[in-house]
Amino acid sequence: MARVCQVTGKVPVSGHRVSHSNIKSKRRFLPNLQTKRFFLAEEDKWITLKLSTEGIRTINKRGLSVVVKELRAQGEKI
Repeated sequence: MARVCQVTGKVPVSGHRVSHSNIKSKRRFLPNLQTKRFFLAEEDKWITLKLSTEGIRTINKRGLSVVVKELRAQGEKI
């Protein structure tokens, strides 16, 4: 599975690794992804989401059912 947050859509970005002598080489900045299980009470089942830590905070703030409803409206399979 790709390194993409299911809620926020964060993806890896590219940049440079810079040495002390200022030589630049390519590198990737990866999002801080966590695999997390949530209990969806409305459907009485567990769901597993691949989230960035910002996505986990979004679920804590707005509620799981609201976020899942929006994901399904976007076409995400949950």
